[in-house]
Amino acid sequence: MKKSLAWLCFVCFVIANTAFAQNEPVRVAFWNMENFFDPFVDSTKTYNAFTEDGMQHWTKTRFYRKRNNMYKAILAMSENRPLGILGMCEVENEYVLSALFEQTPLKKHNYRWVLYEGPDKRGIDPAIVYSLDHFQLVESAVFPYYNPEDTSYHSRDILYAKFIGKDGPSTGSGTSTVADTIHVFVNHWPSRYSGELETVGSRSCSAAILRAKVDSIMAAAPEGYHPKVIMMGDLNDCPTDPSVYDVLRARHPSELEEGCLINLFGKNDGLGFEGTLKHQTDWQIFDQIIVTPGLYGDREGLYYQEGSARIFHADFMLEDDETYHGKKLFRTYIGPRYFGGFSDHLPVYVDLER
Repeated sequence: MKKSLAWLCFVCFVIANTAFAQNEPVRVAFWNMENFFDPFVDSTKTYNAFTEDGMQHWTKTRFYRKRNNMYKAILAMSENRPLGILGMCEVENEYVLSALFEQTPLKKHNYRWVLYEGPDKRGIDPAIVYSLDHFQLVESAVFPYYNPEDTSYHSRDILYAKFIGKDGPSTGSGTSTVADTIHVFVNHWPSRYSGELETVGSRSCSAAILRAKVDSIMAAAPEGYHPKVIMMGDLNDCPTDPSVYDVLRARHPSELEEGCLINLFGKNDGLGFEGTLKHQTDWQIFDQIIVTPGLYGDREGLYYQEGSARIFHADFMLEDDETYHGKKLFRTYIGPRYFGGFSDHLPVYVDLER
């Protein structure tokens, strides 16, 4: 009798914990990886600074140190569970993704990825990594940057993928519906390298391309259905800058108007940290996650867990700022100087419930 009771308690414990695991939120994140290059010479490209004999003296030892830094940070951000989706930028190729997600403890989380070689002159691209425990890939594509006023300028593509959510990591199968369909766009908009004012038009072009693609998804939706779209990336602009606020029309939930998208990082209140990157004394939020009302307000299928938007800022990713005080990012490089850290950006994430 005692053995039967003990066995019954054990079965109940397993069932309860399995149900709990299936009901846990699904975390969706984005991170600018800061020049995540392999250490090999690519004869097809003119930019080979990140090689052993290149300007950055990027050796295999330095590459593997960065790879190890990144997987430790991702495990910490995910709380040692599989991320549902991780958007990334400044990724060179599939080799670095394989080294990160198939040759480290991250391999236990059953990750796959979407990556297209794009037009960036340095050879860095956006990528979408997803866990098969949580999502099934339906389709993917890239949308090229195009500025009709300057057709000679090329920038990173916008990466798109469509997923269907699965009902839990234990089975990877079940009762997914149209409400579990998620559209994901990963962005790395033109930088401010030539000056903020000189490049504002380029970022507005990226914002217009993204908005047009999202509007097409919304327009094609069946009557009464509100598509669930996640836009994430390093926008190289703050939430209140014209490209984000006016062209993309992404606003903080407290500022919504008809037709607006919802910028979950529109204000730094409640995000847990001041910003995702630091310029001298000022922290700024260039890395953002923006969603459509269908993901924010609906309670059918997958939806945004209220208040879950965060800037991930583990202590080991920061160091003391002796020049401007407070903390600064523990970076891989600053110019040509090697420091062996993580990235010049902090990651951001949100949680989805079902």
